[in-house]
Amino acid sequence: MAAPAPTRFVAACAQMQAGRDPAANREAAIAAVREAARRGAHYVQTPETTSLVERDRERLFSHVRTQDEDETLAALRAVAREAGIVVHVGSLAIRNGERIANRAFLIDGTGAIRASYDKLHLYDVDLPNGESWRESATYTGGDCAVVVELPFATLGLSICYDIRFPALYRGLAEAGAQVLTAPAAFTKQTGEAHWHVLQRARAIETGSFMISAAQAGRHEDGRDTFGHSLIVDPWGRILAEAETPAPALILAEIDLALVEEARRRIPTLVHAKPFRIRKA
Repeated sequence: MAAPAPTRFVAACAQMQAGRDPAANREAAIAAVREAARRGAHYVQTPETTSLVERDRERLFSHVRTQDEDETLAALRAVAREAGIVVHVGSLAIRNGERIANRAFLIDGTGAIRASYDKLHLYDVDLPNGESWRESATYTGGDCAVVVELPFATLGLSICYDIRFPALYRGLAEAGAQVLTAPAAFTKQTGEAHWHVLQRARAIETGSFMISAAQAGRHEDGRDTFGHSLIVDPWGRILAEAETPAPALILAEIDLALVEEARRRIPTLVHAKPFRIRKA
């Protein structure tokens, strides 16, 4: 694979429709990574819960392993090394004592884990259509934001529900992130209402690229996810989108000069000032 130019690289999002069989999900992710590399990508991202989409707590725990034992993580490290591509695993369910971490991994082209990130904000919500989600009943949230420097870009990591907390993305950008990421398994209802505007807003507010691979369609556990994996530039323009609720691979060239340009045009990162609130 050709090396990326000094300020340019090709990014890919692998949209998935993961089910209850970790082996089948693993093979789908491996195939997507290989296809991304074949098409010239330097970086490929998979969605949140790449290896398993399962609402039933007992079934979920029966499949979850520790980080050292997780077969999907091992397989994606191997294919990253084989293809010489950076693989961003959107997240895996990783056993963490009596609970589970929703953990992302950034794997470089040698197969080494460069960074990991545990989802900060857990999805405890009650939606208008009667859907109710309590991630905190099963998962333990992280307490640290993560920025990782790659040879061709500096990335800020997040996962799904994190996208609703803009201070996180501002902090990542202030820490040097040029590219922000939010791999997701957004529900269909909230995705239809908010997915595009949230992704574009985080890009515009920080003058950053936003890259977010998503789960899509009807899953074996009965949930519907929105899909529409996106790559957005720092001006809020959509460079690539998966428009059908099914597995897909999207690619776009990332020109980091646009980050510098957007931040120079509208320098919100340097104009921000501390303030206090006075109740009148």
